[in-house]
Amino acid sequence: MKVILLQDVKGKGKKGELCTVSDGYARNFLFPKNLAIEADNAAMSELKSRNEATAHHKQEEIDAAKATAEKLNGKSVTVTAKAGNGGKLFGSVTSKEIAAQIEKELGISVDKKKMSVADIKNFGEYTADIKLYTGISAKITVKVTE
Repeated sequence: MKVILLQDVKGKGKKGELCTVSDGYARNFLFPKNLAIEADNAAMSELKSRNEATAHHKQEEIDAAKATAEKLNGKSVTVTAKAGNGGKLFGSVTSKEIAAQIEKELGISVDKKKMSVADIKNFGEYTADIKLYTGISAKITVKVTE
């Protein structure tokens, strides 16, 4: 019997997958626990439309990430920081401060957790790598001034 899984079932498949199981397993285990529904024409068309919608949303996210990467690549932001004697910074410039400065200067919202940058403890120019989506990233220059 062909069924569409409503939840992940160990050994059978993931949520939303179409799989073939024995009639008894479907009637006695999967259906009573609402783990699956029978794969009739209505359920199949619903599954197909759901998969198409998921693919469409994923493609939109990829397109948005590519557009954001084009806007960010090659740009630079200036972060001001206080320093003590000898030009050494008090603390360091964090990805949170860089993300806030990108938002302020360029108007693009960036998640600080997706940004990788070396420890910035002195004045100068640094390169930050921002991961926007799987396989899509942007490089931005960070200038640290007093």
